[in-house]
Amino acid sequence: MHGLMMETPLLVSSLIKHAALNHGEREVISRTTEGKIHRTNYSEVEKRAKQLANALVRIDIKSGDRVGTLAWNGYRHLELYYALSGMGAVLHTLNPRLFPEQLAYIINHAEDQYLFVDTTFVSLAEGLSQHLETVRGFVVMADESEMPDNNLPNTVSYEALISEESSDYSWPTIDENAASSMCYTSGTTGNPKGVVYSHRSTVLHSMTACQADVMGISCLDAIMPVVPMFHVNAWGIPYAAALSGAKLVLPGPRMDGPALHELIESEGVTITAGVPTVWLMLLAYLDETGGTLETLERVVAGGSAVPRSMIKKFEEKYEVRMIHAWGMTEVSPLGTVGTFKPYMCDLSADERYDVQEKQGKILPGVEMKVVDDKGTALPRDGQSVGNLKVRGPWVCRTYFKNEGTDAFDSDGWFDTGDVSTLDQHGFMHIVDRTKDVIKSGGEWISSIMLENIAVDHPAIAEACVVNIPHPKWDERPLLLVVRADEIYIDRETLLEHYADKVAKWWVPDDVVFVEDLPHTGTGKLLKSDIRSAYKDHFSSNKTEE
Repeated sequence: MHGLMMETPLLVSSLIKHAALNHGEREVISRTTEGKIHRTNYSEVEKRAKQLANALVRIDIKSGDRVGTLAWNGYRHLELYYALSGMGAVLHTLNPRLFPEQLAYIINHAEDQYLFVDTTFVSLAEGLSQHLETVRGFVVMADESEMPDNNLPNTVSYEALISEESSDYSWPTIDENAASSMCYTSGTTGNPKGVVYSHRSTVLHSMTACQADVMGISCLDAIMPVVPMFHVNAWGIPYAAALSGAKLVLPGPRMDGPALHELIESEGVTITAGVPTVWLMLLAYLDETGGTLETLERVVAGGSAVPRSMIKKFEEKYEVRMIHAWGMTEVSPLGTVGTFKPYMCDLSADERYDVQEKQGKILPGVEMKVVDDKGTALPRDGQSVGNLKVRGPWVCRTYFKNEGTDAFDSDGWFDTGDVSTLDQHGFMHIVDRTKDVIKSGGEWISSIMLENIAVDHPAIAEACVVNIPHPKWDERPLLLVVRADEIYIDRETLLEHYADKVAKWWVPDDVVFVEDLPHTGTGKLLKSDIRSAYKDHFSSNKTEE
């Protein structure tokens, strides 16, 4: 027996249609690449998205065609989010921080038909253009008067492209399982792999993100995604904001402390989201200027582990709750979010911080398990460490062109590559990445925990722990740190900082002070390069046994 409900498909276009009809006056604020503040609203966003959809039809973009974007968080990029998916094409956000060779590979592999490019990335696109096999033309995301000189073939300005188009366009009814957008992940071995999101998965992810026990986004909020729109669709915030009718604040290319604080204060931002490095810059600016965060209520952080000191500082000095989250490109990205459960209300502050350091509780619709090397599920006791596997309605089931199939098992579970624990309350805690966990004398050591302890010291701005071959113990932890400005610390003092926090055999064998640390295009520590550079450190230097 079938249910007798209407079989209305879950489509990305329904989100902007809802926002325009029911929250049409709600503002969308952008800092442009030229530095100006641009103001629009959801009604205007849908109107211009429809103009863009008509323009895309005119330049022969068809259902299923991929169209790439090299752009910051801005109103034109938002219009592309809805125009491309809404008309049945596929939005392909490209990370401009990747190496040009990687970008060329990704664009060719996706078979992008056009590239939409912010003015700051025109020179990057020029260097790529001669290596692109399927791209038919370029659209520079600017007004005609702001077009930079360029030698891109078949180029037009964004405003010229849509200026003569009508906003009379009906969003088509398409299969909710059709592709809506795609992102490539470099978190796997080999070449980057494409993750293709469906309309259904995107809408379900957005509905879940707005739940009170997740990100709690409502029409009363002003939300600012500091995570770029080329990182897993800004964690789905452009969709969730439209679904909820929240004011949307897009910071453009400026993600430094002063610029973010200015927008938070001037636009009344209540919730924001981004990687921990961004929040370190904001906190440093506030310390320097004595600034406040009058309207901000919640900060969502993910991408790497959040130091306990950051959680405490936001809460105790600024009365802002920091919410730890975990996700991946393959998970759309949200898999866990660290909102409170009833038992946490009775905990002491330190006990609560213990829980907040975890990556959060499993979202409804997502299943998780940790397994041993034989694939046997381990107890949810908060202690048993194993490989994290996930599945759910917004978790990918394979990569584009069916690559990387070894990451998916016959029961539909995706192997995340993370080493984790699960507890009885549904909280997940990342111990390490499989490739980064340190195996010393047959026992594991968490590089993430050692990094967080180092960063908790006020003299340390950033830390990285890598597993380096050791002549006796197989591997030992090597700590690399960047000193904070105007604060000096030596090797012995820093190692003593670990004394009452971890077992003695966990303490790093050595410390290397560096000016800066290398990062990937997504802002994560580039540990592979560090391991390679220091692979002989313990064999060529006398260290304690």
